[in-house]
Amino acid sequence: MSMSHSHKEVVKKIEKLREEIRCHEKKYYVDNDPQISDYDFDLLVKELQKLEKQHPELITPESPTQRVGEQPLEGFVSVEHSTPMLSLDNCYSVEELEEFKKRIEKIIPAKKNEYVAELKIDGLGISIIYQDGKYSQAVTRGDGFRGDDVTTSVKTIKSLPLTINNSQEVEVRGEIYLPFKSFRKINQERAEKGEPLFANPRNAAAGSIRMLDPKEVASRELDIFLYSIFIEKKEKESQWENLKTLTVLGFKTNPNSRFCNSLEKVISYYDEWLEQRDNFDYDVDGIVIKVNSTEKQKLLGSTAKFPRWAISYKFPARQTTTKIKDIIIQVGRTGALTPVAILDPVKLSGITISRSTLHNEDEIKRKDIKIGDYVLIERSGDVIPKIVSVMKERRTGKELKFVFPSSCPVCHSSAFKPEGEAIARCTNSSCPAKLKESLLHYSSRRAMNIDGLGKAIVDQLLSKRLVEKIPDLYSLKYEDLMQLERMGPKSSKNILDEIEKSKQRDVSHLIYALGIRYVGERTAQAMTSHLKSLDVLTNASLEELIQIEDVGSKVAESIVFFFKQPENIELIKKLREAGLNFSSKESEAQGERPLEGQTFILTGALSSYSREEAKKIIKSLGGTITSSVSSKTNYVIAGKSPGLKLQQARELNIPTLDEKAFLELINRLTD
Repeated sequence: MSMSHSHKEVVKKIEKLREEIRCHEKKYYVDNDPQISDYDFDLLVKELQKLEKQHPELITPESPTQRVGEQPLEGFVSVEHSTPMLSLDNCYSVEELEEFKKRIEKIIPAKKNEYVAELKIDGLGISIIYQDGKYSQAVTRGDGFRGDDVTTSVKTIKSLPLTINNSQEVEVRGEIYLPFKSFRKINQERAEKGEPLFANPRNAAAGSIRMLDPKEVASRELDIFLYSIFIEKKEKESQWENLKTLTVLGFKTNPNSRFCNSLEKVISYYDEWLEQRDNFDYDVDGIVIKVNSTEKQKLLGSTAKFPRWAISYKFPARQTTTKIKDIIIQVGRTGALTPVAILDPVKLSGITISRSTLHNEDEIKRKDIKIGDYVLIERSGDVIPKIVSVMKERRTGKELKFVFPSSCPVCHSSAFKPEGEAIARCTNSSCPAKLKESLLHYSSRRAMNIDGLGKAIVDQLLSKRLVEKIPDLYSLKYEDLMQLERMGPKSSKNILDEIEKSKQRDVSHLIYALGIRYVGERTAQAMTSHLKSLDVLTNASLEELIQIEDVGSKVAESIVFFFKQPENIELIKKLREAGLNFSSKESEAQGERPLEGQTFILTGALSSYSREEAKKIIKSLGGTITSSVSSKTNYVIAGKSPGLKLQQARELNIPTLDEKAFLELINRLTD
């Protein structure tokens, strides 16, 4: 007998739902690239569960409702859990929570049940085993029955004790999470490298714990909250006792868990933390309610997927959809050019969202974001709202591709983007968008050392337009400073004296003060020692710069680019007119320099001096240290276990000094 038309439609709908859920599960759990909100995903699952309940004959073992969570990823050893790590059923209203209570009372007809309410941390479920009081094994939740062995990775979590005061077999379970501070840091680093960004802290935590290098895992600064404990495979008499036992043994538990003797107190707990959800440094997406008594938990048991004695009461969704009206470029305080999406204003978590950072050009290309696209945006705690994905099915063909500019939109100077990097930067030190940061760097102690020219004074100088570019500092007058707040005659004179004194600083400090990308204090000193003046540096070629120690190809490229820009040529001209020192004073201070003009390479280890001590001696005698061998190299000093540089030197017939010859040379020159 053939199926009725309506039955065929049900079969078709069920299969379509299963396929859609499988697709989103893979995107979320495997690819770390969610395409819909958690709330919308839960609705799909609930719809499938409803249809399968109405048509149990259509349930198959492969249905997403018949398994728990994600499958273990390939590449890790799979380990079976001693007891299943089941996921929790979700609810979104007080009415659904009361239904949960009624289901409990059908099995346990008690007038009064006690509960434990805990914050639901959006992280990665983990089981950790201790043998003889020592950390032994860590396994992810996986599919609930088997998970991945991540023992080495979890061991890097500093809040997790490696020894406990209990010699029995102890298993603890909890949630690994990534604090927002660490999440922002990781995504900033990935943005600068042009790598895909993590969508949320949960995905970042999952990605981190699956890294193979323990050092890399440790750098992610993961953390953990524990919520259950088994001693010799047995739990305590209640969940509240479990939490207390964990604390006594030195495990980190969430301090905001609460014992509730009624459902009303659970609801109050929910309302209280809903208001405070943005006060945490980790992602809280709801609360977990558990029947307190372990004996009652066993009586209630579990369905194929969820325990009947626990439920998750989720906070309102933090994701929504909106349209990108435009994409603009913001110039940051360091000159970084960052694309920002201008959105149709939309309410999310109590605030109106009208813009979202797109991080860099590569991120726009990777997510295929266009002006006019409808996008899914997410806000997680104090993390700035971001675009999770593009709703490509809503495209009309009128969307516009964004073209990243080659110049700064504020001052129109050329933007510098080194090969292999993701972020372009404005190179103009006097660009209005970065002038405040440039001035503070320029006047800092290790740069031009203009004491008294701090943030408060710089803010006023800029707001009153007394300084519009760095050289304007040297045109400031007594009456200019006197009009600033909290500036009296003495402090005004002191700052003018400091500005005047800065003109005599060694040129190495001036080079560092210019804020050239990649040029730190040490590199500036190395270039000064080799080139002697700013004028020589300004005209140095890429090849000449690469020969200097501490100057690689990336640094050299940045320096050449900087001094080719018209704005920076004008900057140098104005600083010269102001009377700044453009030459090195080293030769005057150091007397005779018998190795002047001689270039040395160090390779291998010396027993008499450290490498740094040897370099210092050569420099004090006027010699220059370079990092790569060329025809301009005068001597190669070869210590123990020399590298490839010695072979290169021999091929170019460059004289070589072993340690004994080097010491004889130094002794002869310093006698």
